[in-house]
Amino acid sequence: MTDTTALEPGEFFRELWVEGVKKHFPGEPKAGYVVPWAQTPAWERASAAAVHQLVADLVRLSEGGASKLSREQKGRFVALCWTAQIYRHFEDPKPGYVADWEDLPAWQRETDSDIFERIEQSL
Repeated sequence: MTDTTALEPGEFFRELWVEGVKKHFPGEPKAGYVVPWAQTPAWERASAAAVHQLVADLVRLSEGGASKLSREQKGRFVALCWTAQIYRHFEDPKPGYVADWEDLPAWQRETDSDIFERIEQSL
C-alpha cells in the first residue's frame, strides 16, 4: 500500500493506477501502464494530478455524500475525469482512450474504482 504522505497527489494517483494494473490486468500489462513516475510523460503527470484533485474535491465538497456512491459510480467518476484530461491534451485521441465506461475492459474499471476508494480513504 502506498504511503500517501510521501507523495504528491499526481504521483499518488499514478501509484494507485500501477497497483491496480498489477492487481487486475490479465497477464502481462504493457510497459506504459506501469512505467515509474519519473518516466511518466508530462501530460500524464498533469492529468494524474488533475484527476486526483477532482476526486478529492468531490469527496470533500460532498461532505460525506460521496461515501454513499456505489463502487461503480466511483470508478465512473475517475474514468470520466480521465477522459476529459485526454481531450484536454489530445485533439483527436484514439477511440479506446476515450471509451465510455461500458466499453472499458473490466481490469480498467476495477482499477478506476480502486483509485477513487483509495483517494477517499486518504482524506
